[in-house]
Amino acid sequence: MNILPLKIIKKSSLVAFAVLALVACNKPPSAPLEINLKDLSLQVNAENIKAHVEFLADDTLEGRDTGSTGHQISANYVKSYFKQLGLAPQGTNTADDNRGFEQQVRLRKSYLIDGSAQAIIHGSKGDVELNFLTDFLMSGSSFQNKTAITAPTVFVGYGVISAEFGYNDYENIDVNGKIVVALTGRPDDLPSEEGAHIGSNAEKSRHAAEHGAIGFITLHSPKREKVRSFEKAAQYAKAPSVSWLTQDDMPFGKQAKIITGAYVAQEAAEVLFTGAASSLADIYAADTNNKTIKGFALPYQVTLKNRSRHEQLTSPNVIAAVAGSDEKLKNEYVVFSAHLDHIGISTDSGNEDTINNGALDNASGVAILLETARLLAQMPVKPKRSVLFVVVTGEEKGLLGSSYFANNPTIPVAQLVANVNLDMPLILYPFADVIAFGSTHSTMGKTVATAAKKIDIELSEDPMPEQALFTRSDHYSFVKVGIPSVFLMTGFKSTDASIDGGAVFGNFLKNHYHQHSDEITLPINYQAAANFALVNLMIGLEIANQVERPQWHSGDFFGSTFGQ
Repeated sequence: MNILPLKIIKKSSLVAFAVLALVACNKPPSAPLEINLKDLSLQVNAENIKAHVEFLADDTLEGRDTGSTGHQISANYVKSYFKQLGLAPQGTNTADDNRGFEQQVRLRKSYLIDGSAQAIIHGSKGDVELNFLTDFLMSGSSFQNKTAITAPTVFVGYGVISAEFGYNDYENIDVNGKIVVALTGRPDDLPSEEGAHIGSNAEKSRHAAEHGAIGFITLHSPKREKVRSFEKAAQYAKAPSVSWLTQDDMPFGKQAKIITGAYVAQEAAEVLFTGAASSLADIYAADTNNKTIKGFALPYQVTLKNRSRHEQLTSPNVIAAVAGSDEKLKNEYVVFSAHLDHIGISTDSGNEDTINNGALDNASGVAILLETARLLAQMPVKPKRSVLFVVVTGEEKGLLGSSYFANNPTIPVAQLVANVNLDMPLILYPFADVIAFGSTHSTMGKTVATAAKKIDIELSEDPMPEQALFTRSDHYSFVKVGIPSVFLMTGFKSTDASIDGGAVFGNFLKNHYHQHSDEITLPINYQAAANFALVNLMIGLEIANQVERPQWHSGDFFGSTFGQ
């Protein structure tokens, strides 16, 4: 059933798609291509999207946790749909040396053994032992079954380094063989997206390891408490950490030199700063007011201990392609990505319903990707470039499936020209704009704006820079191997003046995000979903048919840091 609103049908129905098909072929616009429009099945079908969401968010799949049976069933569903559409498999080779749809990702799950986490501050008035879950949090080690360190501590501000923005929190500070202590987050004067990368845990750990540190303590701050409380973070403290494994069985992206670490509540950390060069209260005030924060040696040693156990599992990415029509450009690929996994079952909320279905996060994104694939597969004249669909695993565990694909691509990275990532489109209201995180860094920004404008959709700026969303979804993995990328979401504007999209989004984050209530009983607006699929399709076609592949802007931070 086609449910596009009238004004969109007028502007982008069969006539618009005929124009797109004309552009896709190698004939100039002055030579009209005769196409039987009745044979085109190019209007978005909202009922298809609804059917996909209802299957993927069904209780039978038990929340699609990475590596679970439910996730594999959902992967089989995606594979089956790709096969029905006639898409070419682009996963890894199977035993008979034919291409399959799956790319298996080997994972290591690290559990913290109950009762093993210890954090002791050796203070001037004796030892102070912190309490797990109320004073500090700790994860299991990805490398060892037993870890124990006792070492001097050094405060390093935020623990960030960026020559481009004039930050080096390790300048003139010796942390070799010591435990670094750093504030969570990053300086407020860093741009939102660059700051999200510079202040990420991965970057902070890398800098600490490169300077010889053996442990890492992160301080929860009053500023962070307003965004996400320590109590909320503690609810997930017992969840295992997960890493993908390299060919030599090493957890990718982890720093072996950082033996262990802890996340310490703001009050519990005060004893560390007693008698230090600055009080913790002064540091928190400087953080809140965005004042300069300098590092210094702390007076005390700290002991950190834990024990861990490991499990190994595999979970698939599902990969397929629509071949392009241009003899030369078909060897280049526009990549659509969406994560299939969610967070599975949780029993610690006291809720009778233990299944986290993830209807919007991210069954909706996958459903829209599948509808986009159908539309492209059924075009009588395909776009010039090929289109690759990468449905990834392990996003909720740390962007694992996309990171694995980006570092082990089944198509050479040089042939991947752009990534459009779909994650949690909030299809609860008739949106009037979209947000494309990352659009300001490359020519993709103009492309997205041009495509959206064709169907009367605006492109808006990031309305929540404090959430650091640029580093929190799978497009970030593509950025880190030099591929211009955007993370596409519904915006906060609504075509219905009585609906405040920002308020709807805020309510979802507070009351449904990563909770049992993210399920199909939410008032999902499938007309909005259909419109979002149309925006997604238009962006893909714009990239696939343009003469030049997307380029990083000259001097852009991400282009300079990661560009090919």
